[in-house]
Amino acid sequence: MYRVLALFLLCLPVFAWAGAPGQAAIASAHPLATRAGMAVLEAGGNAFDAAVAVSAALGVVEPYSSGLGGGGFWLLHVADDGRQVLVDARETAPGEAHAEMYLDEQGEPVPGLSLNGPLAAGIPGTPAAFVHVSERYGRLPLAETLAPAIALARDGYPVYERMRLGLNFKAEQLRRWPGSELLLPGGEVPPLGARMRLPGLARLMERLARDGLPGFYGGESAAAMVDAVRAHGGIWSLEDLENYRVIEREPLAAEFPGGLRIVLPPPPSAGGVAMIQALNLLQSYDLETMEPAARAHLVVEALRRAFRDRGYLGDPDFVDMPLERLLHPHYAAGLRTSMRNDRATPSAVFSPLHQDEDGDHTTHFSVVDAAGNRVAVTQTLNGWFGSSFIVPGLDLLLNNEMDDFATKPGEPNLYQLVGAGANDIAPGKRMLSSMTPTFLESPRGVAVLGTPGGSRIISMVLLATLAWIEGADAATMTSLPRYHHQYLPDRVVHEPEAFSAEESAALAARGHALQPSRRMYGNMNVVTWDYAGNRLEAATDPRGEIEGWTY
Repeated sequence: MYRVLALFLLCLPVFAWAGAPGQAAIASAHPLATRAGMAVLEAGGNAFDAAVAVSAALGVVEPYSSGLGGGGFWLLHVADDGRQVLVDARETAPGEAHAEMYLDEQGEPVPGLSLNGPLAAGIPGTPAAFVHVSERYGRLPLAETLAPAIALARDGYPVYERMRLGLNFKAEQLRRWPGSELLLPGGEVPPLGARMRLPGLARLMERLARDGLPGFYGGESAAAMVDAVRAHGGIWSLEDLENYRVIEREPLAAEFPGGLRIVLPPPPSAGGVAMIQALNLLQSYDLETMEPAARAHLVVEALRRAFRDRGYLGDPDFVDMPLERLLHPHYAAGLRTSMRNDRATPSAVFSPLHQDEDGDHTTHFSVVDAAGNRVAVTQTLNGWFGSSFIVPGLDLLLNNEMDDFATKPGEPNLYQLVGAGANDIAPGKRMLSSMTPTFLESPRGVAVLGTPGGSRIISMVLLATLAWIEGADAATMTSLPRYHHQYLPDRVVHEPEAFSAEESAALAARGHALQPSRRMYGNMNVVTWDYAGNRLEAATDPRGEIEGWTY
């Protein structure tokens, strides 16, 4: 019997690939999603087919985190030729969007307007990612890779406690819009074990599988979406949907002492830039030999500086960014001169560039197949249940990613971060994100990782990366105590068990303001491949356990 959340190792025949691990591994946030990926691998699919299956299934069984109404980043490694690519399936602003769309007559943000209802929704990218990844990288037809998710949506699955928590949290908003009966039968949160069925979503995925992009972005599907969105105050058009395309981007890659190579998403993800900046800042220190408070102090100082610079970032198709300068070790060396071992640097010392952030309710999964193909996907709707708006008849929950833009420069968004001009709203533009699907490569082996968590994604991935460099396994990486700093507000948010009393006192003595988190956070999913033992390990975050789910 396996532990919850589908910690799973699947043994498959060795494919014709030199040095192949001879196994496949999947780590995702729900056992039904992992099972969907396993079924596709067993049917002869590769890691890319399995990733489509896992992504689609997560969108059904985790409707509070992701789905066809959202978007994400797909980091791919193709074993045959070693090519690595980032499939950018981030949502885009509708064609009628403009910089002042969430402001009142006095130029002030209207509370909730960028968060709730169809006006908060960007044009989804996840369905286009399914088609693109399947056609360009997969082996199986889309109808086969989507079949497990279609069955889950049609036949249903048991409601579990985490879903109930999310429904209780968003019930009031959900009830404001048509289609809420789907998630709240009779207007009430369903009991544990009740069957959750999404028949409209099953039919929508069937059209996508049969017709490709037109099955979602055209025809009756697109018409139903646009009619519902515009009837309730949104601004989508048929042209917005028809014109959506994923973009293949070259990942960011950086090398560090010891043979470490890290592969990360470029903008419009801010995570890759921040990770490389933080590692550049930290590489001059022997963190492994430091006592914990001294180590945490330096990690916080590196994060403070990396998050300050995120204000430079936005959609590369709309803004010019000084990436070469930001990522250069010489730039980090200059920043490092202001880092003291004995004292925190107040964030007010640095002139603000402002920043914006994506949502806390996201999901991540990692896949490695027997040929050595690997996939790291982080996908989201933004907040809990996105915009709370469900397209009637399609059972499609829309994102609220428009809040990830800078609705007004200098104004905080849902996650207490403020926006800058590089990330302002424009038609067709992709909003900045912290989603950070990651590959770690070294003589030791490979790690495929990522996590949900809004702005805290970056600090979680950084802490896991530092642990992996020092020899940690996948299970240790997912269960590490976590702490976070994001430049503004100037405080260290940490899980209750992250620091001992002595370590907290030592950090406070250096001038850090500490704030215990109200809850454990994140839901990291990691697959590692150890070259020495030719062994795969998959691990899911113990924080994300779903009671009662076993194999």
